[in-house]
Amino acid sequence: MRRRRRKNQYIFASEPERGRGRQVLAWLGVALCLAVVATVISNFTLNHQVTLTRQRITVQNLPGDLENWSILHISDLHGREIGEDQAAIKKALGTLNYSCVVFTGDMVGAKGNVEPFLQLLSLLPEDKPKILIPGDSDPPVIQTTAHDSLSVYSSWAQQVLDAGVILLDEPVSFTRNKSTIWFVPEYLYSLDLDSTESAYRRQAEELSAENAILTPDQSAQKRAAEYHLERIARIREAIASMKEGDIQVALTHTPLTREYVNTMLQWTDRSEVFSLRRVSLVLAGHYTGGQWRMPWGGALYVPAYGWFPEESLIRGLDYLAGIPQYISAGLSASDYYSWQPFRLFNGPEITYITLTASLN
Repeated sequence: MRRRRRKNQYIFASEPERGRGRQVLAWLGVALCLAVVATVISNFTLNHQVTLTRQRITVQNLPGDLENWSILHISDLHGREIGEDQAAIKKALGTLNYSCVVFTGDMVGAKGNVEPFLQLLSLLPEDKPKILIPGDSDPPVIQTTAHDSLSVYSSWAQQVLDAGVILLDEPVSFTRNKSTIWFVPEYLYSLDLDSTESAYRRQAEELSAENAILTPDQSAQKRAAEYHLERIARIREAIASMKEGDIQVALTHTPLTREYVNTMLQWTDRSEVFSLRRVSLVLAGHYTGGQWRMPWGGALYVPAYGWFPEESLIRGLDYLAGIPQYISAGLSASDYYSWQPFRLFNGPEITYITLTASLN
């Protein structure tokens, strides 16, 4: 009887152990659910609050007239709203004053949704220069097929132009007192103007042949070729007018790499005024800060660089062969990340850049 009693006691003693195990698993499940809900809520809140980051950049030989020249650097909106009528952007900007605004691409996104960009533009003072270099996700700026207008520009680009934005495909300058600052599409430093001009001239001449009857698409191509020939002429004039003491700021959507800059500098004539060697600052976007970031900082994965990339490659300030490059973390999520469809622990950012001759 005692043996049986002991056996029964042993058997029934295990029931509380199994009950406690189920309780622990249940509590772990609840804790996990709460953690997921808290993460979703905090990330949603983070993605609807735009951070204004301030960055001072030292420019050697910066003329005194351009001391404290300020650039509002905005990138990668991807045709989305951040709050109703861009309310979060409006709140971040407040009453901030700046010399000019630079957009480094992917502002309308692959679908060409221009309205959110126009909403953003309406928040900016009309008298401030606004410069856009398109991104790889933005639709083409120049229309080479028939469309509902005789304008050489595509519909979204024309609307942006009408809103007072400079679509940067040639050097543009601004003068303060006796000093000049240029904003240049970075690709022009490596473009063979002679070959490009010859190609467009041949195309224009073929489409202008006597008695040629052009289709609507060919007419659009002819307008585009003629536009590019005029643009190249303006580029040559701008380069010829550049002076030794002018400041050059290069704009690119995709950030430059150390390898590219080193190669470019090896082939650059030191005596040329217009060259990458003369650039005082490069502004870029594209990587949206890594899209998914870890809570303690650092990007998780970037297609161009793999897992846990070096921070300076995808956001913030870095120096490439002595040339400062600032990469904006951008405002919205990018389609560049195929399996990361939203920003995680990576709030929207606008940068307020100030140029100075002083050492930081």
